[in-house]
Amino acid sequence: MRELRIILTGGGSGGHIFPLLAVAQRLQEQADNFGVPLRMKYCGPMSEYAQEIVDNNIDFSVIFSGKLRRYWSVLNIIDVPKLFFGYLQALWKLFWFMPDAVFSKGGPGSLAVVLAAKFYFIPIVIHESDSIPGLTNKISGSLAKKIFLAFASAEKYFPGKDVEIVGNPIRKEISEYQNRLPAGGEDPHLTAKKDFGFDTNQPVLLILGGSQGAEKLNSFVSENLSLLLQDFQVLHQVGARNYETYKNEYQFMAKDWGEVEKIRYHFQAFFEDIADALAAADIAISRAGSGSIFELAAMGKPAILVPLNLSANDHQKENAAIFSQTGAAIVIQEENLLGNLVLEELKKIIQDKSLLEKMSAAAMSFYRPEAAQIIAKHLLTYVQ
Repeated sequence: MRELRIILTGGGSGGHIFPLLAVAQRLQEQADNFGVPLRMKYCGPMSEYAQEIVDNNIDFSVIFSGKLRRYWSVLNIIDVPKLFFGYLQALWKLFWFMPDAVFSKGGPGSLAVVLAAKFYFIPIVIHESDSIPGLTNKISGSLAKKIFLAFASAEKYFPGKDVEIVGNPIRKEISEYQNRLPAGGEDPHLTAKKDFGFDTNQPVLLILGGSQGAEKLNSFVSENLSLLLQDFQVLHQVGARNYETYKNEYQFMAKDWGEVEKIRYHFQAFFEDIADALAAADIAISRAGSGSIFELAAMGKPAILVPLNLSANDHQKENAAIFSQTGAAIVIQEENLLGNLVLEELKKIIQDKSLLEKMSAAAMSFYRPEAAQIIAKHLLTYVQ
């Protein structure tokens, strides 16, 4: 059987890369099951997750990336030429690879690849993670043969197209977390708490900033950590870009701490195994990117969502509103991110076992576990 070739493209953030990897992993599994030789290549902007891409047996190829803006900015003078050169690069790279299909997650850098695919009459498949599509995916959607969506509310932006609502593909370590656990073993929630050195009888608050927007949450934590630690053990992802700055702030904050306070707080640049961090958590504070929402949902974690104010089209506010309507989360806007208010909401949830269980059940009901498999199955149909 002839080799199936797939180009993967998207912006370089975790919100783009992790779903691409989730689909790639399922596609590899399905190709192996059917005896289909498979070769995948990522073509897009440089990413801090480049090593994860390579580790999944995906060729890594970088092109120029420029951001599409609906408003005037001096950066447009720089980015428009980048888009043009990125398109020329994509034409060259796709000519020599000549894939059977292109799968795009949208974001900076992906449009050039989609346009090059259209030039060569290569089928285009896209996935839109958010409730309100970005400009790149709106354009890409008009050229796509198939469109997969995480949120049903995004369907109206792609009239007359072949659309399927599947949820958001999430990292394999989360989607298969239960399969990793020994049968009849200890409660994984308690085990994860122990692994982080936490008291299993005390609640754990997980704080996730995401690839973007971590800085504001980090500032909130540094300003209110003593307050939070009175009632919670805290597990905090600060973001790789912010780690050194935050570490210096922490050393200043913690210089007069005792051992008890230090044991109750752990921060990392990035969780190598996010499933363990989610398993340890009783409740989370998170941005409202689609990736974060669906990962919290998969693990049934009640959450306080803090939408990023500067997200394109305010899609994080819409994402948060949709998720909160299920009863799985409450929403606090950035301007209301105040220590006493947040602590009050956290305690209201954590001290009411019935409410905590209802929010957890609502989160799990929101999750769609087959997203990556469905997309992979579709991509497999392009084998000749």
